[in-house]
Amino acid sequence: MTVAAPPAPTSSLTHRQILTIFAGLMIGMFLAALDQTIVSTAIRTIADDLHGLSLQAWATTGYLITATITTPLYGKLSDIFGRKPLFLTAISIFVIGSVACSFATSMYELAVFRGVQGLGAGGLFSLALTIIGDIVAPRERARYQGYFVAVFGTSSVAGPLLGGLFAGAPEILGITGWRWVFLINVPLGLIALLVVTKVLNVPHTRRSRRIDWFGALTLVIALVPLLVVAEQGRTWGWGSELALACYGVGALGVLAFLVVERLMGDDALLPLRFFRTGVFVWGSIATFITGMGMFGAIAMLPLYLQIVQGATPTEAGLQSLPLVLGIMSMSIMSGRLIGRTGRYKVWPVLGVSLMIVGIGLLSRIGLDTPYWQVALIMVVTGWGLGGIMQPLVLAVQNAMPPRDMGVATASATFFRQMGGTVGTAVFLSLLFSTVAQRVADAFRTAATDPAFQARLRDPAVLADPANAPILAARGGAPSLDDSSFLAHADPVLARPILEGFAGSLGVVFLSAAAVLVLALVAVLLMKEVPLRTQSGVDAIAADERAAAGASNPVAALDATAVPVAVPAEAAPAGPGAPEPARVAVLERTESAERDVRDRLLAMLLPDPDRALAVVGNAERARDALRAARRDVATKEAELTAAVEELVAQGLSPAQVQQLLGLAAVDR
Repeated sequence: MTVAAPPAPTSSLTHRQILTIFAGLMIGMFLAALDQTIVSTAIRTIADDLHGLSLQAWATTGYLITATITTPLYGKLSDIFGRKPLFLTAISIFVIGSVACSFATSMYELAVFRGVQGLGAGGLFSLALTIIGDIVAPRERARYQGYFVAVFGTSSVAGPLLGGLFAGAPEILGITGWRWVFLINVPLGLIALLVVTKVLNVPHTRRSRRIDWFGALTLVIALVPLLVVAEQGRTWGWGSELALACYGVGALGVLAFLVVERLMGDDALLPLRFFRTGVFVWGSIATFITGMGMFGAIAMLPLYLQIVQGATPTEAGLQSLPLVLGIMSMSIMSGRLIGRTGRYKVWPVLGVSLMIVGIGLLSRIGLDTPYWQVALIMVVTGWGLGGIMQPLVLAVQNAMPPRDMGVATASATFFRQMGGTVGTAVFLSLLFSTVAQRVADAFRTAATDPAFQARLRDPAVLADPANAPILAARGGAPSLDDSSFLAHADPVLARPILEGFAGSLGVVFLSAAAVLVLALVAVLLMKEVPLRTQSGVDAIAADERAAAGASNPVAALDATAVPVAVPAEAAPAGPGAPEPARVAVLERTESAERDVRDRLLAMLLPDPDRALAVVGNAERARDALRAARRDVATKEAELTAAVEELVAQGLSPAQVQQLLGLAAVDR
């Protein structure tokens, strides 16, 4: 009988197909990466123009709140409906939010519109990382690491230049210069939409699942009050009635979120079963804490360079390039070595350690610190970030089932963004809650300086409008809602303000370094699981074939199955003769078997690395022995045929043996 061939399952993507998909991913990631660098460069100018430097945390926190909340939702929805439609939705919302930001007339409006931007940004990075996990095996990901480093590096260079250009221009085409910081996203977003629509075609099998809307709602109830009090606590008072109300609502939101997630089971926005996996738990803790330190340090550096050192936005962006250099160099090196060795845990350990050292050293910089010292410290900090960013995501993706790729990746991104949101709000609040006292202390110290007293008696200094905010403060801390007066104020009068601001930044950096010690503990406790050799798409296809094979073995046949004719009982030949029965012989999926073997050894043996090395040596010896035996059998057959031919031509066997020296060979 004849068995019909089943539909061929999805095969692995070629290198060319992967690069085609990467083109769409890189444009989407570039859109989000450029926005972060261009806004961070121009934020001081924007805040000064909107009269709210001390409120700039709202613009950053508003963006991070919505991006954080929507990140797990994008992951869950992409597992249900596919990556492409969700990625296109994220880009569209991001572009709409960018247009809205360009119309802001106050820092509060800007914070709201940045929140709209964040609704789209929540899907840009997380979905891009998820798609990478879908199409590239963890062990092969280093091969493509350079493309992401190129995107990040390009945005890091272009962002400061464009941010400085737009922030420094009074008007461009009749529109205030800094508003182009957001308008530049419109043409880039349209290009991204066109490219993604054309090239992003990732295999997807739609699954019928419930959407956890109540989980998303309770997550909003949990996070928003806590982040608001983190921003406003210094104004309200950390023990005020409003602050206590926020604590209470946030705690109830967290409790409600946990209850909803438990009831939703596998359909939950963040399935609680994930927390039974040690790598996910410790990886999430490390990601959250490093997010706090990373965003805290990155948000503070431009303020130091622009306010304390007096750099323009463009200069500050370019002066931050050593940080980018450190990130890029360490990312490339760690990616290559992970691909070569399969070991990844050492990089987060090294990365967190370098971050602690780098950010700790940043706490020592001040008004008179030369730039070359700051640049070296930024390189060290960048090395730390480069050793953390990808390996932690890789660890989580590798430890979780491939069918949960979207939710697992989004969860890792969620915890990093949540840490960044908390870190930005807390560290900026710490900065502005301590700066007034430190500036006042610096003024009291300066009051004993004869040069400072001479400036206070100088008629020209007293008549200069740029010095008015300092003179009006009468030895206290002037308002820093608009810090632009510092660039034109008398250097001697402005020095106490700059020293006080640098001192407050030192407190923030030192606090961030202390928090990162907890991240070091987390990565040390994280278990290293051997990297899979299959991409997410291939692993899911293999699981589906295995599931189908349990109920229908024929449906589980591999695409490489070879039809083999097996003769049935003898039957007379003729037009009506039955066709030979056919069976399928499957080729062994050695990579899948090796992956399962490696995981079993990791779980059962005390030293799996040594065991894997021994197994590898034994397999090579076995293969060499098999090849040698096959070669010997082939040569023996050739020799036997030659002997028979010579005997057939008239030589006796003894003569043939003597002629060919076979007796010596046998001995």
